[in-house]
Amino acid sequence: MLFEQIADAARAHGVTEIEAIVATENQALTRFANNVIHQNVAERTTHISVRPVIDGRTARASTNRTDPEAIRNVVAEAIAITRLTEPDPELLPLYSGPAAPPIDRYFPATAECTPDARARAVAQAIEVVRSHGQTAAGIYSTDATTFSLFNSRGVALEHRETIARFSITAMDRASSGWAKGSACDAAALSPLDLATSAATKAAHSGDPRELVPGRYTVILEPAAVLDLAGQMAGDFSATAIRDGRSFLNDRLGSKLFGENINVYDDAHHPGQSGPPFDAEGVPRRRLTLVDKGVVRDIAYCRQQAAIAGVEPTGHGYPLPNEIGEAPVNIVFSGGETPLEEMIATTARGILVTRFWYIREVDPYEKIFTGMTRDGTFLIEDGSIVAGLRNFRFNQSLIEMLSNVEQLSPANRASGEEAADMVVPAMKVRDFHFTEVTRF
Repeated sequence: MLFEQIADAARAHGVTEIEAIVATENQALTRFANNVIHQNVAERTTHISVRPVIDGRTARASTNRTDPEAIRNVVAEAIAITRLTEPDPELLPLYSGPAAPPIDRYFPATAECTPDARARAVAQAIEVVRSHGQTAAGIYSTDATTFSLFNSRGVALEHRETIARFSITAMDRASSGWAKGSACDAAALSPLDLATSAATKAAHSGDPRELVPGRYTVILEPAAVLDLAGQMAGDFSATAIRDGRSFLNDRLGSKLFGENINVYDDAHHPGQSGPPFDAEGVPRRRLTLVDKGVVRDIAYCRQQAAIAGVEPTGHGYPLPNEIGEAPVNIVFSGGETPLEEMIATTARGILVTRFWYIREVDPYEKIFTGMTRDGTFLIEDGSIVAGLRNFRFNQSLIEMLSNVEQLSPANRASGEEAADMVVPAMKVRDFHFTEVTRF
């Protein structure tokens, strides 16, 4: 067994406290552009990360080799680095508590998906876009991963998972449309539906109008909600609050958002992915981050929990690190208003497919700037009447989540600016667009 080799190598240096993370990934990717597949690659990797604890000191060393010599070398390197570091008076012994119940997120058909199977799905998606007189580009990937965690205090955990991702951009003469999806089970992913959505957006946003910047009612599709709301995940962290870099400093227990905003973190949610334990082996607890607009729970790694005198929540990152912890399985509770009904009940507004190039302007007020992309539309009298030139926005996330008028049912969403989350579409009043972009 690999960990036995690691433990034996550590004992040869007089070290008995050691932790190891072993991660393997089989990744396959089909890439297409200009309506043809132009790349098909596959990669198999193994990553070993070793962390000893010696007299209040710790450090980490890694390797992508698994032969006995490489194991001995990486252990020796980790021990040498650890002995050169300064002691950390807050460092805890290795974890030895209860194990998390497993989650089955491994689908053999996804792990065994062939290049031919991906190519057939891509070909169907391209044909949809081509039939609209457009050009398609994107990716279809299937991954199978195993994350294992061991330590010398008896922790022995493993999580296997598959994930499929499909992203497509449909490009017309003066417009574009985009769609993306992901699922642990490739059978739950529909490249054909995603291609249809992207092609329809590109077709409907041709010859875009230019609208005067200002404050508008907006309908944000789930990817747009994810891109913005996902920016606050790292703030629900005891370490971030202790360091004074969270917008939640002096705001825990305060009502920051609207009554209809409820957010939690739940590794066991069916729309989520990832292991049910953190990087030290602590089971992930369900956290109520926001309850009816009020900030409630935050994540605690073991070290911050010990300092605060509370139980760890199972959200710690591999030690040593400067981040500490963060919720990684965020779920926004949705509502009962379908996206189509949001549009139908809007007298005048803007529909946004997604955002990109998002940058933080004010960390404490959580103000962001960025641009719309790949499908921005004018709504008048309950109907989409035209595509719009893209906007730059300057918007407080706190204000945005205080101005939500309607929520759709929540589902797993994928974007480009934040990790996948379970989110609804949102109808938001007074969203601030500052200028029209030139592309």
